[in-house]
Amino acid sequence: MSQKDKNSILIIYTGGTIGMIRNSMTGALESFDFDHLIRHVPELRQFNLNISSRAFNPPIDSSDMTPEFWGRIAEVIYTNYDKFDGFVILHGTDTMAFTASALSFMLEGLMKPVILTGSQLPIGVLRTDGKENLLTAIEIAAAKHCDGTPVVPEVCIYFHHKLMRGNRCTKTSADSFDAFNSNNYPNLAEAGLEIKYNHAMIRPYVHNSVLALHKKMSSDIIIFSLFPGIQPRIVQNMLTGNELKGIIFRTFGAGNAPQEQWLVDALSEATDRGKIIVNVTQCSTGSVKMNLYETGLQLLEAGIVSGKDMTVEAALTKMMYLLGKELPIEEIRRMMKHNIAGEITVTK
Repeated sequence: MSQKDKNSILIIYTGGTIGMIRNSMTGALESFDFDHLIRHVPELRQFNLNISSRAFNPPIDSSDMTPEFWGRIAEVIYTNYDKFDGFVILHGTDTMAFTASALSFMLEGLMKPVILTGSQLPIGVLRTDGKENLLTAIEIAAAKHCDGTPVVPEVCIYFHHKLMRGNRCTKTSADSFDAFNSNNYPNLAEAGLEIKYNHAMIRPYVHNSVLALHKKMSSDIIIFSLFPGIQPRIVQNMLTGNELKGIIFRTFGAGNAPQEQWLVDALSEATDRGKIIVNVTQCSTGSVKMNLYETGLQLLEAGIVSGKDMTVEAALTKMMYLLGKELPIEEIRRMMKHNIAGEITVTK
């Protein structure tokens, strides 16, 4: 097979633990350099692939990730879309689920693999989880069906033997190699002796789909969690801010809130003034069902939108994306309940 016939993969290093390599002379951790990566992961040479790399300079700690950096990542993919068969993004774990969710909306019409991965230990450390995560992410990004279409034409996170839809993921552990879970959607693949794909759960390939880039994201949003004993003045002060356009409202159980008239009145007044409030459960698994109990029905009557089984990361970035498109408020409320990129389960 000639060089031009090989699948081409672009590795995009944004920052994070996986790209840190310990200098054997000084003992210091150094940032990503592709030549260093090849030296520490010589298995990369065994791939029958053309592998290229791009690196953010300086690298971004994932705690410093912003919508502007999401735009930079999306633009790298957009401008190189026709040159590569798949993309692997090396990213810090803390905000990886936010980035994966954001990219799933920003890259409309995506029909190539975009696989985010990282590690809990630097790739230059003996016990690193980064080597397996990187190698398998590349293999998945290059995987194709017999007809030449990609096996996974969507944004995903690969971590600790699991391939998960990016906008269905949440980081659930700070110190385990098994750091991410997709609680409300099945894994797209499991990597053991071989990679077993769950084809029925992967978004179908759409021929003649055209990639569109949406970089504008509105950050005039807040994530707000209920708790027992919450004070009226705190909620009222938050809801009356003119700059605030949307709220991801983290409620109890299946979307429930205290039966306090002041709370219902404050939420109703906010939605009447055009605030978009989306109800997402604080539970790690399950869905918002506001018509199930009186404590949820009151929110529905106050104009609160059901986030169903969306993750907080998906709900936040989806609202940022929709607000960035400057759509009418009622259209945004409608679209928040509508499936755009596989982020929500919509039942008929």
